[in-house]
Amino acid sequence: MHKAGLLLGACVRAWKSLRMASSRVTRRDPLANKVALVTASTDGIGFAIARRLAQDGAHVVVSSRKQQNVDRAVAALQGEGLSVTGTVCHVGKAEDRDRLVTTAVKAYGGIDILVSNAAVNPFFGNLMDVTEEVWDKLWMDEAREESIKEALRIRR
Repeated sequence: MHKAGLLLGACVRAWKSLRMASSRVTRRDPLANKVALVTASTDGIGFAIARRLAQDGAHVVVSSRKQQNVDRAVAALQGEGLSVTGTVCHVGKAEDRDRLVTTAVKAYGGIDILVSNAAVNPFFGNLMDVTEEVWDKLWMDEAREESIKEALRIRR
């Protein structure tokens, strides 16, 4: 009977340890003092990503094409005590991307995490009707890629 009690006690301790390891108890603010920029982040998956990054300690910059969406998301997340700011950004417009990066740099000093949740789609219709030029715009726009890298000046 004594051995059964010891075994049961060991199982309970192991379960408590496992529960704590899978909870936020052992991961308190793993992203403390990191800065995350999340595009298209005022609703849906983008909003959930922004919330989780902030809950894990990051300072988060949210964005949307509409100011009212940005204001609503920032108010909701700040209402939860999270470190969040935001700005309007249509990722298809260079000046908006520049403003987004500038907002993050001015507010928090840089960018550590970039979540590109937004998409630019130059084609609507049957996928089989997409031209090579459209595919090039979607996947191989080196000028845009270089522009984003230059604007971000990612620090390692």
